[in-house]
Amino acid sequence: MRRPLVTDIDDLVARLRAAFATGRARPLAWRREQLTRLRSLFTEHRGDIADALYADLRKPRADAFATEIDFPVREIDHTLHHLDGWLRPRPVSSGALAGLPDGSTALTQYDPLGTVLIIAPWNYPVQLLLVPLVGALAAGNTVVLKPSEVTPATSALMARLVPQYLDTRAVAVVEGGVPETTELLAQRWDHIFYTGNGTVGRIVMRAAAEHLTPVTLELGGKSPVFVDRDVDLARVAARLAAAKFRNAGQTCVAPDYVLTDPETAPALAAALGAAVEALFGPDPRSSQAYGRIVNERHFDRVAALLGSGTTAFGGQTDRADTYIAPTVLTGVKPDEPVMQEEIFGPVLPIVEVAGLDEAIAFINDRDKPLALYGFTENETTRRRLADETSSGGLGFGLPMAHLRVPELPFGGVGESGLGNYHGPHSLATFSHRKARLDVPLR
Repeated sequence: MRRPLVTDIDDLVARLRAAFATGRARPLAWRREQLTRLRSLFTEHRGDIADALYADLRKPRADAFATEIDFPVREIDHTLHHLDGWLRPRPVSSGALAGLPDGSTALTQYDPLGTVLIIAPWNYPVQLLLVPLVGALAAGNTVVLKPSEVTPATSALMARLVPQYLDTRAVAVVEGGVPETTELLAQRWDHIFYTGNGTVGRIVMRAAAEHLTPVTLELGGKSPVFVDRDVDLARVAARLAAAKFRNAGQTCVAPDYVLTDPETAPALAAALGAAVEALFGPDPRSSQAYGRIVNERHFDRVAALLGSGTTAFGGQTDRADTYIAPTVLTGVKPDEPVMQEEIFGPVLPIVEVAGLDEAIAFINDRDKPLALYGFTENETTRRRLADETSSGGLGFGLPMAHLRVPELPFGGVGESGLGNYHGPHSLATFSHRKARLDVPLR
């Protein structure tokens, strides 16, 4: 597929706007058909998708299937099963109509927004491009998809497959880098959905402000983990390592750092070492289950963080292979480099705190994270973490698992994002909830 020239983008957006104006995307039958076709794209090209992800990220095949194919298919299935009910107009209570003539009715209904732009990142370049598309199609919009140029094999595959399966008069893919993205952001949209970092998120928001375009910003940040004393450290370490080191740590909602007391910290580090060996063997570099950093620029950034604290295990690197071993750092101080930015790589610092009070203060002194995770059996501790901190999501006992529940909204707060999606929340994001009041003339 030929990459659109920058000068083609005006015409492309105009064509999609014209298609929306004809009502092409509004019928429920059309929406369901597009979602069913999108499902077929995943199921009929599992191998192609996995191959592209391996070429771009050395993503293990099992991870590719689980996170980039099966996850979106479950999202589609859930949406298809519930879509009719989600779209049904909702009446307000009759008591709210007091003072209006008898026979008056009031309800809310979802209307599609129009023509929307979805900009995806490179770390989960299929899931984070096409799961938002599920909501945009379910809501009845026309859509432009912008895959990440950092993962060129996946971008090219999406540009080839999407027109084969979806209505080309309503859905388009624009490949490219900064010039194409800049031109796309110069257009007038009815919604922009961006997943990525805060620096680009600010650029997206400034561009959207020119047209008063609403935005969803799925960003990231340093998602903390609180590990209480007297928990089963072997179980905690197994679950923590599996979440942290999936996709070589390149997950926006991955655990970023651990807060625990000085007595627990060394035992937790040892348990994490055993958990990593159970996941990837004694040499993760040779494991088919362990990926690589996406490119040398990101490798250099993450490798520069390895000097913080003391290396409990890991720390091996190979720039030519963009390999960084699963690494745990102990004795990390709050002002060290690894604590100044989102790590977005396979490095897990352990920061010692005296207890829960200090942990809550530590979390609240920093930007609101995309997620907060806790390992504790104490109900008071759970309640305090829920009530005394702010985060996009909160999970106890199993990091990143809240993404699997389609009825839970996924999104950030403050520096970690704006808006949310998944399941019915995707439909709401890409719709306008319109108020309707009918008053009889008699």
